[in-house]
Amino acid sequence: MLMPSIFGENLFDEFFGDWDREMRRMDRQLYGKNAAREMKTDVHEHEDHFEVDIDLPGFKKEDITLELQNGYLTVTAAKGLDKDETTKKGKVIRQERYAGTMQRSFYVGDALTEADIGAKLEHGVLSLNIPKKEERKIPEKKVIMIEG
Repeated sequence: MLMPSIFGENLFDEFFGDWDREMRRMDRQLYGKNAAREMKTDVHEHEDHFEVDIDLPGFKKEDITLELQNGYLTVTAAKGLDKDETTKKGKVIRQERYAGTMQRSFYVGDALTEADIGAKLEHGVLSLNIPKKEERKIPEKKVIMIEG
């Protein structure tokens, strides 16, 4: 069967081609470019505490900072590379290792202090033990009756 020449041989490929290319580009923008700076995290809930495991491969204990402020626990990991272009291994031609800062915050509540949270780094995984504490109760509003 002959088709009019305005459609060409691959009507649907031409129609959906731009859309498909655009969707693949968007996927790369959302995940591909920034995936190296992501802190992949698992959170497990227990009766009395939460366990938080954060993947930080290649980071040392000295590179990681934990800060508790206004009920938010902020995990910051900073890693710099030596700027020296020649090492004992020879001149650096290409370097693809990550250098920079990553940061992530979690709301843990106003009732916790720094002493309550436990942290340890093993095999590139930062493990946090965050206890559950009762939130401070807001005082109940009391109404005074007016006579008259």
